[in-house]
Amino acid sequence: MAALDASIINIALPTLQKHFDVRLHVIEWVSLVYLLTLTGLVVPFGRVADMVGRRWMYAFGFTVFIIGSVFCGLSGTLTQLLIFRGVQAVGAAMLQANSVSIVTAATPAYDRGKAIGIQASAQGIGLTLGPTVGGTLISLLSWRWIFLINLPVGVVGTLLGVLLLPRDEKQERKERFDFAGAALLIPSVVTLIFILNMGLNEGWTSVPILISYALFIACLTAFVTVERKISAPMVDLSLFRSTTFSLGNVTGILSFAMMYAVLLLTPFYLNGVSRLNPFLSGLLVSIIPVGMTLMTPLAGFISDARGPRLPAVLGMLAGLIGSGLLAIMSANAWSFAFLAAGLFLVGSGVGLFTPPNNSSVMGSVPQHRLGITGGILNMARSLGMGLGITLGGLSYQTYLRMQGVHEEYAVALPKMVFAFHLSFLTVGVVALLGVLLSLKNKIRTLHSS
Repeated sequence: MAALDASIINIALPTLQKHFDVRLHVIEWVSLVYLLTLTGLVVPFGRVADMVGRRWMYAFGFTVFIIGSVFCGLSGTLTQLLIFRGVQAVGAAMLQANSVSIVTAATPAYDRGKAIGIQASAQGIGLTLGPTVGGTLISLLSWRWIFLINLPVGVVGTLLGVLLLPRDEKQERKERFDFAGAALLIPSVVTLIFILNMGLNEGWTSVPILISYALFIACLTAFVTVERKISAPMVDLSLFRSTTFSLGNVTGILSFAMMYAVLLLTPFYLNGVSRLNPFLSGLLVSIIPVGMTLMTPLAGFISDARGPRLPAVLGMLAGLIGSGLLAIMSANAWSFAFLAAGLFLVGSGVGLFTPPNNSSVMGSVPQHRLGITGGILNMARSLGMGLGITLGGLSYQTYLRMQGVHEEYAVALPKMVFAFHLSFLTVGVVALLGVLLSLKNKIRTLHSS
């Protein structure tokens, strides 16, 4: 439901822009408010889940999400829509902070890869169906139904969560919630995501971005200082002493940066170079989540049978090869073959990489830190998404300016193709770094965890 909602909203933005009669940079906040709220709260909610239990928080997350969804669908003004998108994101943060940790806690170590692979495939299915479902609802009904459609799913999810999820084990000792850490972590994460998503639009030296730089550095420094001094921190910094934990989160950021850079660049390539209409472009771009959906269960089985390191390395290697194919596309008849193969390899690479990586990270922490670890993994994914979007846009603009082009709407085709090729090569460098770090990460097999 969360992945479906994330991909649906991108399809709906042009319709929402016309309905509310606002400019593009204003309507973008419908997506940005959701992302900022979700990313800021997912780690604190993971910590709360470790303290009070995951089952009821997960079920309550569904309830908050559907309340936000219904009021989004009923919104009469853009301000109301933005407020209730924030409510939606609060519910989504409760869900995402708990989903991987619930699967991990309920699954034996030797089956963890398969279980997390199945869980991860749900994200791919949601991302794949989003454009089709969203386009159909908007065409046949109205934009309001992209939110109202969550109501029956959320009601069923709430009931199943209460009835079927395993009861939480009682904590041996009670820990106090770290309000100071939360108050410093949330603005740290929110400002970083804001910088990554709005730096290109606002300008890297604009006043809002400069203020965000200062706020990010100040809050992050204070957060680390506070966390080192208290007995029950928001984020147990000792977790980062584990190579598996640290490299797993870093490579997770790189994998989603690779995918989202390609997701940003490809529609512009198809529109500007291939001259395809939005419908055909959407079909081709959907190859990425299709590849991800197909490979995530397979990755889990390989991880359980051969250990997580092999599929993790193969996944980043597939992304590297896919980015290379996209970087050598030309205008001839073979172009779409390279395009389809490249997109499939990028999606398949993330699908191969994510389950074993998440499984190894979750297996590297004690049981009472599963919630916070799941939150950190989801935060890493959001950081990767923001980094990928920034990387894709910034690299394309940079390579155009290297050729003396400063107005993007009047670009000669050869210069445009050259800029796209170098941008995809830059994405390949990110994938190569992911390959090297995955090779370095000496992940222990899950049978021994």
